[in-house]
Amino acid sequence: MPNITLAMDEELLAAARAFARAEGTTLNALVRKLLAGAMAKEAQREEARLGLIELMKSSAGRLPDGFKIDRDEIYGGPLLPRHKHPGLRRGRKR
Repeated sequence: MPNITLAMDEELLAAARAFARAEGTTLNALVRKLLAGAMAKEAQREEARLGLIELMKSSAGRLPDGFKIDRDEIYGGPLLPRHKHPGLRRGRKR
């Protein structure tokens, strides 16, 4: 296994060594475990992202060409009627 050199301040190094000791492991093993966990999490995130892209591509739901969100239609209709009452918004005094 190749060796690497890490630079860190003395306080962090002392705390990391104490943490590793409390966990019953070495600082090298702790760093390996943390990095392996971070890489596994990143791989899982990428797999999820690719899965969502595939789901979007295979979905039958499509918006019509040229579809644009009309703010007046959203806030003026029955979907968000409370916004017609400014007194219901946070931070506003009546």
